[in-house]
Amino acid sequence: MKKLFQTSIAILSILFVMSACSSQKNTVSSNVSRGKFVGTWTLNNVSYDGLVQNAVQNVFDQAPPEAFVGSTWKLTNSGNGLYTLANGASQTIFWSVYNGGTTGTQFQFKKLFEGDKAKNVAEGYRLDIAKADGSSMTLKSPVAIGGGTGYIIYSFSKAN
Repeated sequence: MKKLFQTSIAILSILFVMSACSSQKNTVSSNVSRGKFVGTWTLNNVSYDGLVQNAVQNVFDQAPPEAFVGSTWKLTNSGNGLYTLANGASQTIFWSVYNGGTTGTQFQFKKLFEGDKAKNVAEGYRLDIAKADGSSMTLKSPVAIGGGTGYIIYSFSKAN
């Protein structure tokens, strides 16, 4: 009986040590679901954190940040998309969610021009996801400034 008790204690000790050494699975995921972005969005506001207004003259190689206020962004589940500025200029894009960023999860897109295939376009843009709940989203575009980082903050609401 004493031998059985000692064996049971030894086995339980080994199991305890093995479970303590095994990697824990994180139950709270920092990944953001792609589905939270699908739909038509309106860019309501552009603000700045650590930057003065008008410090950035051009974003997405297209226009000043303020020119994007009022723009609509149509994002499909397939990754195809289109944004249209208030002045009527539009741009076809291919978008996705990047979960491997050093600053967290990011929204990324690349511009597509006539004849382009997304897999052949190497350059694009990544914005940090500050908020994405399916009805509103906030994206932050980092801008290097004098040894630090400032942000252009884009606030969207889902169109009905």
